[in-house]
Amino acid sequence: MADQEVVKLLEEIRDLQKVQTENWKASLANQELVMKTQKNTIRRSKVNLVAMYVFLGLFLAILIWSTFAR
Repeated sequence: MADQEVVKLLEEIRDLQKVQTENWKASLANQELVMKTQKNTIRRSKVNLVAMYVFLGLFLAILIWSTFAR
């Protein structure tokens, strides 16, 4: 009986380790997806910031030009 219990416990441990490995793989894949999403978000933020500075520069240039054009 003791041998059967030990075998059963070892099988349960093996099964749990398999589940843990699969969960670890899924977690790693999710982390990679999050990193890609963050990189894309940072890239879009940089583009938006540059566009904002360009429009601000144009606005100021037009404002200054219109002030001195009088």
